[in-house]
Amino acid sequence: MSSEHLRVAALAGDGIGPEVMHEAIKVLRVAGKRFDFKLEITEMPVGWAGIDFAGKALPDLTLDVCKKSDAILFGSVGLPHRDPTIPKEQRPERAALLRLRKEFELFANLRPVKLPKELASICPLRPERQGDGIDILVVRELTAGLYFGPKSTEEVVEALGPPHQPRRYRKAVDTMVITSGEIERIAHVAFQAARPRRKKVTSIDKANVLENGVLWREVVTGIGAQYPDIALEHMFVDNGAMQLVLRPSQFDVMLCENTFGDILSDEAAALGGSLGMLPSASLGKTSAEKTFGLYEPAGGTAPDIAGKNIANPIAQILCAALMLRHSFGLGAAAAAIETAVAKAIRAGHRTGDIYEAGDPKARKVGTHEMGDAIALAV
Repeated sequence: MSSEHLRVAALAGDGIGPEVMHEAIKVLRVAGKRFDFKLEITEMPVGWAGIDFAGKALPDLTLDVCKKSDAILFGSVGLPHRDPTIPKEQRPERAALLRLRKEFELFANLRPVKLPKELASICPLRPERQGDGIDILVVRELTAGLYFGPKSTEEVVEALGPPHQPRRYRKAVDTMVITSGEIERIAHVAFQAARPRRKKVTSIDKANVLENGVLWREVVTGIGAQYPDIALEHMFVDNGAMQLVLRPSQFDVMLCENTFGDILSDEAAALGGSLGMLPSASLGKTSAEKTFGLYEPAGGTAPDIAGKNIANPIAQILCAALMLRHSFGLGAAAAAIETAVAKAIRAGHRTGDIYEAGDPKARKVGTHEMGDAIALAV
């Protein structure tokens, strides 16, 4: 792979997206020099930046660049104060991010949550709740369920009969649909991901209430039988949410349906001390030893701190590492970036979200300074 150009579409998006993307690209270029691979990075607008550029959140030109690339390094989209100015179907979260997931069949979302021991004190859980350490991989199905099932919002007029006036109200419907095939493919991802880890999969569902939960549990159990070396347990989603707070160290790989995975992965992310620390990978089809993926931070656009050089770029930088590993097979380069992040933290570099005034080893730094420290350590 080192003799090839790695074609990357870099979609920084809105808010803090451009500034953290700048740091990720900086680190990628340093890694490229060290490990002898060439990057062909094309930066394109998306989100409100896309709307301002071409009138829609995912401009045709941006989508075309994505189709010609081997991976997408994504920032974040959305500016809540501008949402009321356009129909909900045109807002960036739906018109850009969800469309990209569907366009490239990005069915598997991997969100690693790991708490560095140097940051244990900023975890919201007391030390005794952290157990032997927090190291969880949330595997979330990404293209089915409530987010993609049939939707409608309608005005209803209900006749009550004389002498009562008709009752008028609005009704919204979101349909939770998933097939056995969609469950099978995401289950395989989870079991395979567990093999180099601690060999345990916790499957999350609501089989006591939902029909799709019953199907989910049946199919996952069947797939689990194909992986006798991996321990499988089933857990209702409400209990899973509670157990993440009570004893997170019990989890290795959490396998979740789309909506449940969205909620639980954000809850798990909080255990890592800050959303600014946590990357994610959304993976699609694999062909010719390449896996197309979209790599984005767990956090949002944070418009209140945009442009102030205070955002944490670590999540975006770790996204770049995930991209090198999953889409380009450059495991050594990915590990070097992850090690560089750990070294920067160990050296005491802290952006505001992970800084504690009482820590004598910590030094508050800005977005660019954190990026420089990590690039220097690659």
